[in-house]
Amino acid sequence: MAIRWDTLAVDGKPMRVYIGVPDGAPRRVGILVAQHGPGVDGFIQDVVNRLFRQGYVAAAPELFHRQPAQIPEGTTRVGLLKDDEIIADMNATLAHMKGLKEVSVGPIGIVGFCMGGRVSYLIATASSELKACAVFYGGNMFKQWGSLPTPFDRTRDIGCPVIGFYGNEDTNPSPDDVNKIDAELTRLGKPHEFHRYNGAAHAFQNFLDASRYRERAARGSWSEMLAFFAQYLRTAM
Repeated sequence: MAIRWDTLAVDGKPMRVYIGVPDGAPRRVGILVAQHGPGVDGFIQDVVNRLFRQGYVAAAPELFHRQPAQIPEGTTRVGLLKDDEIIADMNATLAHMKGLKEVSVGPIGIVGFCMGGRVSYLIATASSELKACAVFYGGNMFKQWGSLPTPFDRTRDIGCPVIGFYGNEDTNPSPDDVNKIDAELTRLGKPHEFHRYNGAAHAFQNFLDASRYRERAARGSWSEMLAFFAQYLRTAM
């Protein structure tokens, strides 16, 4: 048991998943990791590696797997994503984690960064199996990706505690956006806590982007996230 790439079939298409499966205990907590815009790159792989070292089964699917190698000029891979397909991909990854032969996995949480923060919030509305959701600066929460309602408009369906981390200098989500999401979660009685950081904008966790990375916010938010998962996942074992 170690860190590896697995390949799943989703809607008849192969999807690679970067997954870490620790040795030792026969039962482990699982964490889905939702990629950011650049994909399952060195940063997202590092997230999986760090969670693996904490004893979690962590898995990050490649959400761009349906897209052609060459995309039309002027479009982005993020712009081609659709929420119904994202939900199918994340659910397939969750099922794969639960079906591992090496270890029994459960309970399961989710964390996402940038577009992955949007994904983690979305999946918290779509899956009753999640027990905790962490959102790092998830933008485009009020936009439809495909035909489904926006993640914000699905807030009523969230069934687990949510923790959010945001930079006060970000523009997507802006502080006003974060206030709106916070107010909606409060109105609906959803357990949540938001942490906001001065001197930080978008992607402050991404050490691959020196212009955006903010060490104090990155370290502080990572520690808060681990404490959150310990409270809501490990205590549910």
